[in-house]
Amino acid sequence: MLSLTPKQIVIELDKYIVGQAAAKRAVAIAVRNRWRRQQLPEALSRDVAPKNILMAGPTGVGKTEIARRLATLTGAPFIKVEATKYTEVGYHGRDVESMVRDLVEVSIAQIRAELYDQVRDEGTRAVENRLLDSLLPRPASFGVADPEDEARRERTREKLLDQLRKGELEEREIELSQEDKPNVAGMLGAAGMDLDPDMTSMFERMMPTNRTTKRYTVREARQIIFSQEAEKLVDRDRIIRQAIYRAEQSGIIFIDEIDKIAGAEKSQGADVSRQGVQRDLLPIVEGSTVVTKHGPVRTEHILFIAAGAFHSAKPSDLMPELQGRFPIRVELQDLVQEDFVRILTEPQNALTTQQIELMKSENVHISFTEDAVEMLAQFAFEQNKKVQNIGARRLYTIMEKVFEQISFDAPDLAGKSITITGSYVKQRLAEAEEKKGWFSF
Repeated sequence: MLSLTPKQIVIELDKYIVGQAAAKRAVAIAVRNRWRRQQLPEALSRDVAPKNILMAGPTGVGKTEIARRLATLTGAPFIKVEATKYTEVGYHGRDVESMVRDLVEVSIAQIRAELYDQVRDEGTRAVENRLLDSLLPRPASFGVADPEDEARRERTREKLLDQLRKGELEEREIELSQEDKPNVAGMLGAAGMDLDPDMTSMFERMMPTNRTTKRYTVREARQIIFSQEAEKLVDRDRIIRQAIYRAEQSGIIFIDEIDKIAGAEKSQGADVSRQGVQRDLLPIVEGSTVVTKHGPVRTEHILFIAAGAFHSAKPSDLMPELQGRFPIRVELQDLVQEDFVRILTEPQNALTTQQIELMKSENVHISFTEDAVEMLAQFAFEQNKKVQNIGARRLYTIMEKVFEQISFDAPDLAGKSITITGSYVKQRLAEAEEKKGWFSF
């Protein structure tokens, strides 16, 4: 885990998310506390629980983005789940423990990518050798090889290697053999089934492995061969061990729509299932052992960030035991017009920057005037008040409507420069409003 200070974390989050200072401070402190715990003696660190966070705020104000950017900053395994996708044991739906299994899979992918990167040089050499073997197959030998033929073949191989490294053979086709084993877990998940990990592993062992030979271009074959060679160079058990450790010590699970499973308990109906999800969720957040096909995973030090709009329910409507496992409460604020202006201009991935770069791919040069940005922000703010408050997501709808004609005509506008003004924005949005309240449906 990177040892970023709370101030450094907030500064990094500010590059992508406008406002919500309280939420940024809360997650920054929670992440720093994880690092602090790891500096303690093992006997003491085991008893220091993570400070889980409960975010309350309307949609589109940055709850998910804060959690996602936080995970990226710290290199932590991260998954986002929706509380409404889970149901009480015995009802049709996903098992709550599956969120931990999904986190482990993300952690495995992270560790595998890091270890593959460590063997990249050796793996690249192996890829080149296999590509050369396919491009220049060795003829069937009868008896002792002719030294002159061997020397000639070696010179040809060196020329091919030079061409390969210069990218001159990327479109040449070669045959490649692969092992294809059915993804049992994926098939069961698509069918809405969530079997016990041991059962899933048993089915995977029972399924036959198919070996197929296909033709690929050299460009396509590179990555396939590299994955095969890197798999030979790294220890799979090491990947699993490190992945489970990272998931346990650094994992972040973001539980969205937790307000949808809050509410007073009733004897029948959907509320039974909601209360059941809370009861099933409680031991995982408190700390328990979840069995995965890769081994047992402890959840005591996974950081849980729960979020919800809490329009019709309150955090206090959650089970008292569950409330106690989210000691940090943060309320995110509605976005005002000034926030929309900042969202359009300040972040590194601002919508105006995205639109400029998208059009630049068509050799169309876009620029925005200040009054255009103001008009976009004003319209987003007003629509959120009039129709439904969907936060910053309203800007995506508005931006697409403003650029609809330009995006359609872009291939024919190559080489041109277009300035988006306030009057142009007003005209395009007025046309949209005239279409029977386009923004209202």
